[in-house]
Amino acid sequence: MQTGYLGLGSNQGDRQAHLQAAVDGLASISALRATTVSPVYQTEAHTLEPEETQPAFLNAVVEVEVDCSPERLLDAAQALEDQAGRTRSSERWAPRPLDVDLLSVGTVTCHIERLTLPHPRLAERRFVLQPWADIAPEAWIPAPFSASVQALLDGCADAAALERRGPLLAISASD
Repeated sequence: MQTGYLGLGSNQGDRQAHLQAAVDGLASISALRATTVSPVYQTEAHTLEPEETQPAFLNAVVEVEVDCSPERLLDAAQALEDQAGRTRSSERWAPRPLDVDLLSVGTVTCHIERLTLPHPRLAERRFVLQPWADIAPEAWIPAPFSASVQALLDGCADAAALERRGPLLAISASD
């Protein structure tokens, strides 16, 4: 088993319910066990054009114990997105009911067409780093970062405001 971290985000529909459904869905994946979930934060959506507006995102990070390949974990994450009604778009930063990003899985590094680990832009995203630091500030992110989550948060240039929101997400007890 390896410890992995998944970033969750939603800015369409019942955002809190989409995040909770993702956490619940993780419990149904046999090779995975959710162990900790961060507080939920709200932040403005990143957009391609400064004048573009989108609903704000709710974001959280889930710590999981994983006994499968990163590719299988990615398949499971995308299945959760599909169940929430996400449609795949080539448009970057499009609104979506659920976004599940693989942030890191143990010390695994990979760069294949459909997956890069650790997530290549995680150090640029306060909306990922803050909730992650709430649950695992000393988690080590392998190269190219080679730093703890807290060190990356301390050096993050993202100035977007974060607002901690309730209620907390709950981890379902698995059989």
